Amino acid sequence: MEVHFKPEWEAKLAEMADVTGRRADDLLEDAFAAYCQEAAVIRDMLDSRYDDLESGRVKPVDGEDVFARLRRKSEERRGPRA
Repeated sequence: MEVHFKPEWEAKLAEMADVTGRRADDLLEDAFAAYCQEAAVIRDMLDSRYDDLESGRVKPVDGEDVFARLRRKSEERRGPRA
C-alpha cells in the first residue's frame, strides 16, 4: 500500500524517523495500529451506552436542561450583580 502525505507531514515524519532511529514505515504502522485499537475501544463504549439507552437502564438527559442548570449554578457562584 502506498500513502501520500502533504510535504509538511512528510517532513515531520522524516524528522521523527531521524530522531528515533526508526524507519518511517515502522512509525506509521505503529501509529495506525494504535489508532485502530483506540477506535475499537471507543466503538465498544458507544455501543454499550447505546444499548443502555435502548434497554431503559439509562435515561437520556435533555441537553437544554443541563445547560440551563449549569448557567444557574454559575450565576449563583458569581453572586448578585451590582
